[in-house]
Amino acid sequence: MAASHATSRFSDRVENYILYRPGYPTAALETLKHECGLNSGHVIADIASGTGIWTRVLLENGNAVYGVEPNTDMREAGERLLADFPRFTSVNGKAEATSLSDASIDFVTSAQAAHWFDRVRAGQEFSRILKPSGWLVLLWNEREVDTTPFLGDYEQLLLTYGTDYADVRHEGTTDAVHEFFDPAPYTERVFPLTQEFDYSGLEGRLLSSSYAPGPEHPKHSAMLSELRKLFEQHAQGGRVRFDYKTRVYFGHFDTPQKR
Repeated sequence: MAASHATSRFSDRVENYILYRPGYPTAALETLKHECGLNSGHVIADIASGTGIWTRVLLENGNAVYGVEPNTDMREAGERLLADFPRFTSVNGKAEATSLSDASIDFVTSAQAAHWFDRVRAGQEFSRILKPSGWLVLLWNEREVDTTPFLGDYEQLLLTYGTDYADVRHEGTTDAVHEFFDPAPYTERVFPLTQEFDYSGLEGRLLSSSYAPGPEHPKHSAMLSELRKLFEQHAQGGRVRFDYKTRVYFGHFDTPQKR
């Protein structure tokens, strides 16, 4: 996938992304505090920070955070939503070229984005900007696909109508996560997370996804008709539920200063 396409594909999804994407469980931050020693004095580079869902968690912890985001629309939304945090710095950059200073960062984090990175070039950049004692943290919400009849049918809808869904599923990054840390060891933690939606929210959640065909696509209307059928079939009390596994990977990164 061309880098320019990967960084532009959320431009028409920003508002749905803000409204309907899940956050992260409290346990994710608590794990970083207890197992990595994260404290409010650490400087963090949040890579592909988007609209700032994970960035906000770090800012509320008191950290100084550089939100590095290549997509103009997503970055400007993050700037707007995080304007009340004086320790937030918005950066027009990407995983492979952050523009941050050498050995200036205590934690590099990336939420819901590692599958877009060039793993070799991003790894070199993380190595450059991290301090010798620095940590790399990758996390994402992996939607369950077969634990309920609704989720099984929703998965089939994505496979049928998604433009490139099979190519960008997070399971591929989970299988290859060692490539980001190799040769350094890393730790994995997994936490449950849920969201519930009425039909309007379900539609917004679907349309926040980069692989969901937009209004100009010939599959768009048929996809929404099928989504409505799924909702009417599976909704209980006017709502359907998404179940996720929040996967958190962390480890000391192999920086040049440590070699």
